[in-house]
Amino acid sequence: MLAFCKLVARIPLVWLQAIGSALGWLVWWSSPGYRRKLRANLLQSGLAGNDSDYNRLLHSSIREHGRGGLEVLAHWLRPIPELTRRVEREGWEHVEAALATGRPLIFLSPHLGALELTGVCIADWVARPLAPLYRPPKQAWLEPLMIHSRSRGGSTPAPADARGVRVLLKTLKNGGVTYLLPDQTPGGGDGVWASFFGKPAYTMTLWAKLAKSSNAILLPCYTARTGSGRYRFHVQPFAGELSGDLQSDAALLNRNMEDLIRQIPAQYLWSYNRYKRPAGAPLPEEQP
Repeated sequence: MLAFCKLVARIPLVWLQAIGSALGWLVWWSSPGYRRKLRANLLQSGLAGNDSDYNRLLHSSIREHGRGGLEVLAHWLRPIPELTRRVEREGWEHVEAALATGRPLIFLSPHLGALELTGVCIADWVARPLAPLYRPPKQAWLEPLMIHSRSRGGSTPAPADARGVRVLLKTLKNGGVTYLLPDQTPGGGDGVWASFFGKPAYTMTLWAKLAKSSNAILLPCYTARTGSGRYRFHVQPFAGELSGDLQSDAALLNRNMEDLIRQIPAQYLWSYNRYKRPAGAPLPEEQP
């Protein structure tokens, strides 16, 4: 399987994305559960003003899901310089300004665009120790590939558990950098309910605790596919100030993530079960 993945990773990115588009439609037609989830989350977002806009966004999203699922092998296995030379930077002056302060940085990205390539760009362009947070994939055989990718450039991958939190804290307190996907649904007890596109979503609180304890600067970002196997890394300042109240801060986080998603809505992972209630989490109406 590893040999097959390495072979697929060498296919030109333009071809990989074209094959991925077809694969996206194949998964769409073969999985009723996938169709229901993607449709429900996209409708919930309210991003489409009418039926025509909704259908256009839905069809684009189906293609982008397939592209993202296939190109990730190239992003995991190809050399970093080969990947980052395909990426233009937008808003990088915000990173330079943050680095000039000497404070640690926390990059925040939802499941938007080329997720793995975002981490690759940060590892290549930010000359500081990097600890990206990761959650093991459902397919266990993919985990070594993920860890290999996120270890490149001297990075230290941090699993989403107590040991990983210690890695993140140590890295940040030493002036380093981390990269989180804060729209991942945390385990029960590790989050609070906050509105996400108008519906309560169980939302990670780790990012706020890390920022408070390390005095880190928050930088929302994503890497968009721009066509012909090329990309754009976008970064912007975090809008708003943390209050220390976990629920208020979670709501602020979700507003920042919504702003990113609205910029390239077709490239968000609408099939992700964002509104699930993890075991041990209270019902939204039971939250203090």
